Amino acid sequence: MTVVAKSADQSLKTGVVMNPISGISSYKDSTFAMLLEAQRRGHELYYMEPQNLLAKDGRCFAAMQQLEVRDNTTDWFDLEPAGSLPLDQLDIVLMRRDPPFDMDYIYATYMLELAEKSGTLVINSPQSLRDANEKFFINRFPQCCVPMLVSSESGLIREFVSQQGLCVVKPLDGMGGESIFRVSESDLNLNVILETITQHNSRAVMVQKFIDDISHGDKRILVVDGEPVPYALARFPGAGDFRGNLAKGGSSKGVPLSERDRWICAQVAPELRKRGIMFAGLDVIGDWLSEVNVTSPTCIRELDDEFDLNIAAQLFEAIEALLQRQ
Repeated sequence: MTVVAKSADQSLKTGVVMNPISGISSYKDSTFAMLLEAQRRGHELYYMEPQNLLAKDGRCFAAMQQLEVRDNTTDWFDLEPAGSLPLDQLDIVLMRRDPPFDMDYIYATYMLELAEKSGTLVINSPQSLRDANEKFFINRFPQCCVPMLVSSESGLIREFVSQQGLCVVKPLDGMGGESIFRVSESDLNLNVILETITQHNSRAVMVQKFIDDISHGDKRILVVDGEPVPYALARFPGAGDFRGNLAKGGSSKGVPLSERDRWICAQVAPELRKRGIMFAGLDVIGDWLSEVNVTSPTCIRELDDEFDLNIAAQLFEAIEALLQRQ
C-alpha cells in the first residue's frame, strides 16, 4: 500500500462506513467518539452507509455525505451532500458496520479492499475483518481459552456437552448476546436448541465450557495498535440472565487490568497488529478469553468517562503515525 503523506496545511480526509448515524446513542457510541476525535484533529469527515458502497472498473466508490459532529445527545450531527466519490480520494476509512457478519458484510470488505489497494488506509484491514471471525478467531489462542468446539453436527455438540457439563452455544456471526444459549446434558430443550441454532446440522456454531465467573461479569479490554488500554469495562448480567452484554440489560463498571488480563493481551495483541487490526475488543470472563471483537468494538465512551481517558485520540495517534510511515 502506498500513501502519499499530506503537507501540514492539508486536512486529512476520513470516511466512515457505519450503521445510520441518526439511530446511535451518541453518549455511548464508540464510532461517534472516533468521529469527534477526528474532527477535533482537523480531519474532513465523510459519511457512508454500507449500501452506499459500489465497485466500478476496479475502484471503490460511494455516495458520500460530508459530516459534522457535535458532542450532544439530541442534536449530534449535520450532513451535507458530497456526491459519488472514489474512496481512494480519502486518506482513512473507518469500517464500523455492526454484525451480522453476513455475505453483504463480506462484499463490503471486497469493495473496501479496492480502496485499500489504491492507497486508502482502511481500519480495520478488510482482509482481517474477513479472516478474524469474532467467535472463531480465539481458536488461534487455545492457551487462553476454556475447552471449545466449532461444529454443525448436533451429535458432536451433545457429546462435547456431555464431557464438559454446563456449556454455552452461540452462532458465529452474531453480536450483542443474540441467540446465545446455556445448555447442559440434562436440558430437556437441548435437542430443539441444537436443531434450531445449527439449522438442522447445516450451520456451524461454537460451543464453549460455561465459565462460572460470568456471575462476576465479563470484561471488555480494548486493544489499540497492539497496546491494551489499562482499564477494562466489566459488564454484569442483568436479573435473570447469564449474559453480560449491555444490549441485554447488563450493567457495567470500569476496572484495572489484572495480570492475567495483560498476559492474555500479550498472547493476542501481536497477531492483531500483524494483521492490521488497529482497534479490537477482547472479551474475558474470569481468567479466560471468550471472543475477539474486530468489526465494531464498543466501550470507548464508558471508559473515557470513568477514567478521564481519550481512547480515540490514542487510536488516531497510531493511524496518523502509520500514514506518515507509508
